[in-house]
Amino acid sequence: MCFVSVMQKKAVILLSGGLDSATVAAMAQESGYELYGLSFSYGQRHAVELQAAKRIAEAMQFREHRIAELDLRLFGHSALTADIAVPKDRQEAEMTTIPVTYVPARNTIFLSYALAYAEVLECSDIFCGVNAVDYSGYPDCRPDYIAAYQSMARLATAYAIDGHPLTIHTPLIALSKAEIIQRGSALGVDYSLTVSCYDPNESGAACGRCDACTLRRNGFARATITDPTLYQEKAA
Repeated sequence: MCFVSVMQKKAVILLSGGLDSATVAAMAQESGYELYGLSFSYGQRHAVELQAAKRIAEAMQFREHRIAELDLRLFGHSALTADIAVPKDRQEAEMTTIPVTYVPARNTIFLSYALAYAEVLECSDIFCGVNAVDYSGYPDCRPDYIAAYQSMARLATAYAIDGHPLTIHTPLIALSKAEIIQRGSALGVDYSLTVSCYDPNESGAACGRCDACTLRRNGFARATITDPTLYQEKAA
């Protein structure tokens, strides 16, 4: 039986259920952090990713995993929170403009919840799986955004003002999807537990055609690692 030291440092992990957040969690764990997961039921079009987040948190023995309830359908304007079709069959070269799967201000909202959670835990470290290499052009995945948010966060809480400045760790931000997969595989991440698809079917099978599926499939191929994803037959 493994006993966790009371002095073990804590980290809040923004856990989406995807391969990036699972890899980040493994990296934090390797660095000696006790993991506190935070996921969001925000009105997204499917619950598959939350089921994946629960699987990951259990498999990696998170100290705690919380799911925050909020409803970004109030604002909509995204294919993930409104009745808008998810783009399919885009090539990676086309993923330079912000697609309709962008959820307005989502990372700002999620990081604000993580900041509150971290302060309650007396924790100075948040890990986030944002990436600015193989991604769909989201503005809140860029290094300058993360740096700006961290500067704000260090002014925003009593815990930080008392001498515990927050650090937002984004260890994947400059890695390709293939490099992320290689890194996670070396750490023993079970990618069969993860979900990346924006438009899975009712059984959870990935569409294989949305931006997230394209980046995932190409990433595994370039990493020369078998992709364990269950894809819908038409996408196989």
